Amino acid sequence: MKNTILLLIFLCFGFFHQVNAQQENYSLSLNEVVSIASQKSLDAFRYKNMYLASYWEYRYYKADKLPSLNLSTTPLDFNHYRKREYNFQTNEEEYVLRDYLNSDVAIQLNQKVGLTGGSFFLSSELGMVKNLSGDKTNSYQATPISIGYSQELNGYNALRWKSKIEPVKFEKAKKEFVQSQENLAMKSTSMFFELVDAQIQLKIAQNNMANADTLYKIGKGRFQVGTVTQDELLNLELGQLNAQQALSKAQLEVLRAQSGLNSYLVLDKKTLINCQVPSEIPTLQVMADEALDLALKNNPDILDQEQQMLEQNRAVAQAKSETGLNTNLFAVYGLNQSSENFDMVYDQPDQSQRLRFGVNVPLVDWGKRKGRLMMAESTREVANARIRQSRIDFEQNIFQSVMEFNLQAEQVKNAAKADTVAGKGFEVTFQRFLIGKVDVIKLNVARNDRESSRKAYINAVKTYWNYYYRLRMLTLFDFVKRENLTAEYDKIIHN
Repeated sequence: MKNTILLLIFLCFGFFHQVNAQQENYSLSLNEVVSIASQKSLDAFRYKNMYLASYWEYRYYKADKLPSLNLSTTPLDFNHYRKREYNFQTNEEEYVLRDYLNSDVAIQLNQKVGLTGGSFFLSSELGMVKNLSGDKTNSYQATPISIGYSQELNGYNALRWKSKIEPVKFEKAKKEFVQSQENLAMKSTSMFFELVDAQIQLKIAQNNMANADTLYKIGKGRFQVGTVTQDELLNLELGQLNAQQALSKAQLEVLRAQSGLNSYLVLDKKTLINCQVPSEIPTLQVMADEALDLALKNNPDILDQEQQMLEQNRAVAQAKSETGLNTNLFAVYGLNQSSENFDMVYDQPDQSQRLRFGVNVPLVDWGKRKGRLMMAESTREVANARIRQSRIDFEQNIFQSVMEFNLQAEQVKNAAKADTVAGKGFEVTFQRFLIGKVDVIKLNVARNDRESSRKAYINAVKTYWNYYYRLRMLTLFDFVKRENLTAEYDKIIHN
């Protein structure tokens, strides 16, 4: 009975060990690798937080336009000091020790005005001063309500320029996040095909090793009967040694590519991924004019150019405002009362008004303000020229990308046919070599053709998917589903 229990425990342990071993092996397609990378990779984490930073910056801008309510208070301010005073009895100046206890509280409501760039405020204040020396009296002062407005009159409205620039910046950030997903897809595609290429090279190396062993054994037998020369036998032995070296190198390349992909996908280092090479590609022919229209509408680079132009115009407007009169207006109206009794501090308050109008007139500045304006205008012209050139390069890049993508599908088809033909050609040559119809040189040529054709096919498929994701990145458009690429922004914020 005891032995039976031990046997069952051993079998269960072996079963679970086998399950765990199977969990570390995955057979993944390209789409699955891209999906895992978009969720778990370090790049995905970085892109997400870059978007969140832009989101909170935009939220700060929106909140800055709303009313703000602030409470400020000094609950306790004790002051023990000597004060210089005039003594009317002795007709002399003297220093007198004073002790005061102050306390105040104020609440203020502020609202910025985007149309003018000024600011309204509404406030209420209450203060108390207690004299701790002499007669030890209390004094209260209250401002039940005061309303005021401040405004710069130089023609530059910073709030209005923010209202133009900040929405463009945030929209650009949203599109940059979507574009980053396509960049991520391109990177994961490249790493996926690096592993594919390494795994295919390993299979080729294994087949070549097996074939080299077989050929060398056959060659030794034929050498004994005189149908193979010593040179040909040495060539076969050299081929076997080269095949062994190629196998070792291929095994190391698989380990390197596997480690790189595991690290990027944040998988365990022991995980083994068997890559499923896409057997089919979408049947697509993209129109260049359509792609250009989509790119001009969706690409964040266009919004970045718009943002640059707005910022340059803002700099010029600010420089212009500093060349003329710099004036400001401050006006406040309120009610005010003071009393030695707290109960009377709000009774029949007096009116208080203040109006301040200031003017700063540049008389002699040796051309500094004019120079600042000219510099801002010149900088704007340079920026506009750079933006125009960037627009030309951008449009050329779109046309080039569309042309390359449309041609690559045919390249994949041709490479697939060449791979099939080369594989069949090698099999025929190998069988003819076994019966002595061809020599070693022709067999090596056939094997090299097969390897080259296989590499060319994998490279063609890799290039196609890189072109595909690059075109999506430039246009932010899914040409298969015929819809704009987007993201679940609310989900990103709340996760």
